[in-house]
Amino acid sequence: MRVDKTFNSVTFASGLVVLVILVLVGFFLLWQSRTALGETGIWTFMTRTEWRTDVQPPRIGVLGMVTGTIIVAIIGVTLAMPLGVCAALFITEYASARGRRYLTAIVDLVAAIPSLLFGIWGFLFLSDKIVPLSQFLTEHFGWIPFFATEPGANLTGSMFIAGIVVSLMVVPIVASVVREVFAQTPPGEKEAALALGSTRWGMIRSVVLPYGRGGIIGGGMLGLGRALGETIVVALLLPQVPEVSIKVLQNGGATVAGFIAQRAGGDDFTVSGLMAAGLFLFLITLATNMMASVVVSRSRSGAGVDA
Repeated sequence: MRVDKTFNSVTFASGLVVLVILVLVGFFLLWQSRTALGETGIWTFMTRTEWRTDVQPPRIGVLGMVTGTIIVAIIGVTLAMPLGVCAALFITEYASARGRRYLTAIVDLVAAIPSLLFGIWGFLFLSDKIVPLSQFLTEHFGWIPFFATEPGANLTGSMFIAGIVVSLMVVPIVASVVREVFAQTPPGEKEAALALGSTRWGMIRSVVLPYGRGGIIGGGMLGLGRALGETIVVALLLPQVPEVSIKVLQNGGATVAGFIAQRAGGDDFTVSGLMAAGLFLFLITLATNMMASVVVSRSRSGAGVDA
């Protein structure tokens, strides 16, 4: 039919436009970063931690920023995933019809809150409230390298605090995606499980969770992409000191996006170096999304409950 052909043409053109824009962004970053990469070398830029443009020749690298970006994103997604999935389960399986409407609206509203507000709230209020938790973790679990700190270390401005604030931004995104998938679970299969004597939790475990497996993975990877690119929160909460460290409870750390936000507007070579750092963040995010699409396609929703 003509309508179907028109729809197919429009969707194909839209996808092609997105692809073209993506390629143009990549070429723009590559072109703008050519000076820094040519001066430093791609391999040196990838493996060097320090960032000094006040010496000759300049010594810049992205390794410390990438390390901080990945650590903050992992902390954020690790905390956000269980909360987001549980929130989605409560909305779809436990809340009343009226409560479901209100909770859905609230989750969608929280997902739309600007990151600047989260950053200011985390910087002015939440940061000091998390310090006692950091002290508890380093005192009782300091034998784990992840929770170890130096004697008398400052526990504010840490990657742990930044990861917690980022997780609060990721939770509604995960909950929204997973909720939509859980809501599509065939009601007949849920009723069949209950009719066979299963409890509500048993029905969720045997029907809803297997059906929504692809959605859970997709929501988690979408949240990971959101956490990797977060800018304002990490710019406010971290000192933006590029270093390779797994001591997440003490002051320190930098992310690519936060570092670019704080250093933007420098000389031409600095701007070129920041563009190179942005290029690596672009490639990391692109690889994450591509991996997510592969994982989701192999773990499609409903695969666990097919006959």
